[in-house]
Amino acid sequence: MQTSLARRTIRWTYAPALWIGVDGAALAALGSGSGIVWLGPLLLVAVALSFLAERIAPWSPEWNRSLGDGARDVIHAVVNESASLAALGMLPILVVGLGTGSLWPSGLPFVVEVVGAILVLDLGVGFVHFLSHRLAWLWRIHAVHHSVLRMYGLNGLMKHPLHQAVETLAGTAPLVALGLPADVGTALVFCTAIQLLLQHSNVDYRLGPLRRWLAVAEVHRFHHRRSPVDGDVNFGLFTTLVDHALGTYYWQPEAPRSGKALGIAAEPDYPIGYAAQLVRPFRPRIGGSSAVRRRGRGGGEQARSGADR
Repeated sequence: MQTSLARRTIRWTYAPALWIGVDGAALAALGSGSGIVWLGPLLLVAVALSFLAERIAPWSPEWNRSLGDGARDVIHAVVNESASLAALGMLPILVVGLGTGSLWPSGLPFVVEVVGAILVLDLGVGFVHFLSHRLAWLWRIHAVHHSVLRMYGLNGLMKHPLHQAVETLAGTAPLVALGLPADVGTALVFCTAIQLLLQHSNVDYRLGPLRRWLAVAEVHRFHHRRSPVDGDVNFGLFTTLVDHALGTYYWQPEAPRSGKALGIAAEPDYPIGYAAQLVRPFRPRIGGSSAVRRRGRGGGEQARSGADR
C-alpha cells in the first residue's frame, strides 16, 4: 500500500518538483544576482531525486539494471556539461564582438527572458535533431545517443560532443545575435540539463494532456525505439512544437519498456565504451538512420501494436 501510494505521488509530482522546485530555485537565485554558486548543488539534488524516483517508481525495472554503461554516461555528462560551461564563458566576448547587446529585450522580467530563450533554443535544437535523422553525416555523430539500450536520467547527456556542438549552435546562434545576457545563458544551460534528465528519466511519471505539448519521457521514449522508422518521431527538447509543425508528434498509452525495443537496429553491437563511441562516427558507414529509410506515416496520438515493447 505504501509503495502504491509512493508511486502515485511520484507519478504526478516528479516533473513539477524538478521544473518548479529545482528550476524555479535556480531562476530565483540567478534573478537575484546571487545564483551561480547554487547551481551545482541544485543539479546534484535533481540527479539524486531522479535516481531515487527511478528506484521507487520505475517505468521499466529492467532499465534500472546497469549494462556496464554507468561510468561511460558519467564521462559523457561531465564532458558535455563542461563544454556547455566553456561556451557560456565565451558568451560575453561573442556578444561584445557582434555588437548586438542592445537588441536583447532586457526590460522583461527575468523569468520571461529565460522562457523566451528556451523556446528559441527548443526550435533550433529540435530542427537539427530532425535533420540528424535525415542527413547521413549528422546521423553518424547522433547515433551515439541512440545506441542506449536502457533509458534513465543520466543518459540524456550521452551525446557525441560534435553533435552537441551542432545542436547548441543552431539553438543559440539567434540568441547570441540578439545579445543573450550571461545570466539568461546560464539559466538556459541549467534548465537544459534538468530537461534532459526529465526527458530520459526511467520514472513512471505522467502529465496528462500536457504531454501533447511538452517533450517529456512519456513521448520521448518512442523516439528511442530500435526501428529507424518507428523512432522517427518526437524530436523536441523542451516542447513538441517542432513535431507538430513537422507532423512527427506521436504518442500512445504504452511506450517501450524493454531494452530489446531500444538501440540501433542496423548496429546491435554498437560500442559501449566512451572512447570507442567518440571514434565510431569516423569508422565505416553507420546504417540504420532514417536518412536511408524515411517513414511514410504521419504523427499524432495513434495506436500501434506492442511488438516493440
